[in-house]
Amino acid sequence: MEREKIILVGVILPNKTEEAFWNSMSELHSLAKTANGEVMDELIQKLERVSQTSFIGSGKLMELSELVEMHEADVVIFNSELSATQVRNISKIVDARIIDRTQLILDIFAMRAKSKEGKLQVAYAQYKYLLPRLSGQGASLSKLGGGIGSRGPGESKLEMDKRHIREKMHDIKAQLTHVERHRKRIIDRRNTQSVFRFGLIGYTNAGKSTIFNRLTNETTLEEDKLFATLDPTTRKIRFEGGFQALLTDTVGFIQDLPTTLIAAFRSTLEETANVDVLIHVVDASDPDYLQHETTVINLLEELEMSHLPTLIIYNKMDKAPSTFVPDRPEHLLISALDQDAPKEIKQRMIELIEKNWTFFIEDLSEEKGKELAQLKQQAWITKLEYMEEKACYRIEGYRPRKETTND
Repeated sequence: MEREKIILVGVILPNKTEEAFWNSMSELHSLAKTANGEVMDELIQKLERVSQTSFIGSGKLMELSELVEMHEADVVIFNSELSATQVRNISKIVDARIIDRTQLILDIFAMRAKSKEGKLQVAYAQYKYLLPRLSGQGASLSKLGGGIGSRGPGESKLEMDKRHIREKMHDIKAQLTHVERHRKRIIDRRNTQSVFRFGLIGYTNAGKSTIFNRLTNETTLEEDKLFATLDPTTRKIRFEGGFQALLTDTVGFIQDLPTTLIAAFRSTLEETANVDVLIHVVDASDPDYLQHETTVINLLEELEMSHLPTLIIYNKMDKAPSTFVPDRPEHLLISALDQDAPKEIKQRMIELIEKNWTFFIEDLSEEKGKELAQLKQQAWITKLEYMEEKACYRIEGYRPRKETTND
């Protein structure tokens, strides 16, 4: 598939540091690459405030038009959200498809969604994004022939009127309710099984899927691209002695994630909201790792998940600068591809299980072999000895706290 030629546009505003701006532009480069585009050039302008009519100044708009012509660019991507009016006015001067950061992220989500729910969530978010912009974009969008910024619900969306889009959104919502009920039943069933659950979270491309695969011997997609994982995946993780826990891999977080998208993907993170401990993976080799860490923590607060116990894994330590200093007390320094990494992570997982479950001592008579085998799977056994004088097994270990509810 031929890669589309892209021009990136960014505006430096007083409310953002230049370092944060350039990190955001670097991320936009990565997003464009993930969407199978080739960045030809970028246009940067420093402004006190953006133009309500064309986002950038009229002089820069002419410069952008010349850049598009020179590079024969297909798409121009703005590093901020554009209004319908701005898109319409820019399109009059610039002969290329005009999209913004939000549209690009939605486009990548559309590419990456594999499950029925994931696809429905993306379509809903795209329609929600399109609805207020329809009147301003109709003319320019109707001539699109696909490509970056136009994937997802399909090309016919460009001709839909607002009533039709609202009907589509209503229909998707009904389908999502059905899918969510089914997933809730699965989660409820897991909740009654007294299994310890870990959730992998982190900034996109931090190495979550690599860690997930190494711990569960699975082969979920590992790519050096943003949003390589979109749909949550839950697998068993096995420890010594037969004990099993559950591990969920989730979509990567990203700064300036559109609020409509947070709302749309809240349900896909529900599996993580039901975990006992979060494992927050941070790419220690990234110069902007502190900002990434903060983005995830802020999003967890928005998703009402910040109360969960969290272990931070600083990954890619083999590529981290010598000046790197971890800023969280509960942390682990690893390189996910190291031979000993799974063993080190599992050791910390066991410590977290012991911290969050209740210690118990129990005697089981020797004829209860089936109950013993079951206990080995469902509880973390630290000591097991046969008591000859009582003809029973003395078991010490940790198991779920019995929680009382008001239901």
